Amino acid sequence: MSYALRHGANQMELHLNTDGFLYVEDLLVHPQFRSYTLEDVERVVTTNDKQRFKLCPHPENGRLQIRANQGHTLQVKDLELRPVLVGSADCPSEAVHGTYLNKWSSIRQQGLSRMERAHIHMAPGLPGDQGVISGMRGNCDLAIFINVPKALTDGIHFFWSENGVLLSPGDSEGRLLPKYFSQALQLKPTRRILPLQ
Repeated sequence: MSYALRHGANQMELHLNTDGFLYVEDLLVHPQFRSYTLEDVERVVTTNDKQRFKLCPHPENGRLQIRANQGHTLQVKDLELRPVLVGSADCPSEAVHGTYLNKWSSIRQQGLSRMERAHIHMAPGLPGDQGVISGMRGNCDLAIFINVPKALTDGIHFFWSENGVLLSPGDSEGRLLPKYFSQALQLKPTRRILPLQ
C-alpha cells in the first residue's frame, strides 16, 4: 500500500486526486489488492507506527479515501502540508535527518539530497524522543542535525506533514547544503559526535 500511494500509482493505473487521495474501493478492486478488505486497510492505517496514512470520507461525496501523508516520489500538489515560518511556535531550532555512515563522506561535501522524492525527510528529534513518530528509518546509524531557522532565513522552505515529519524540498537543486548542519551524530554501534569539516 505504501508503494502504491507514494510511488507506483501511475504504473499500477491507480488514479490519485491532486491531494494524493485514492478511493479505497478503487484500491481494493486492483488485482494486487483484491484479496484484502476494508477492515485490512483500516487495520494498516490505525496500527502503522509511523502514521503514514490518512483515511477519511471525501468531503463532497462521502466515499472513503486514503492517502500517504508524506514520502512521495509521485508529484502531489495538495498534500495539506503546514509551512514552517521563522519565529513561529512550531519552528524547531533543529531537525534531524537519519542516514547511514557509509554516505557521510559524500553528504559532508555535497549536503543532503531529496533524490527522487519530493522532500528531504526530517524528524523533530531522535527516535525515542518525546513526540517523534516518524522522519527516519529505525536502522539509521547517522543523525544529521539541521539548523532550521538558518535555512529558513536563506529561503529554504520547510513543512510539517500530518504525521509530524518535517519536510523540505531543499534548494533549487533539491539539496540542504552542509552549511545548515549543526551536528553529525553517529548512532551505532556507539554514539559519538563526528566532525563536520
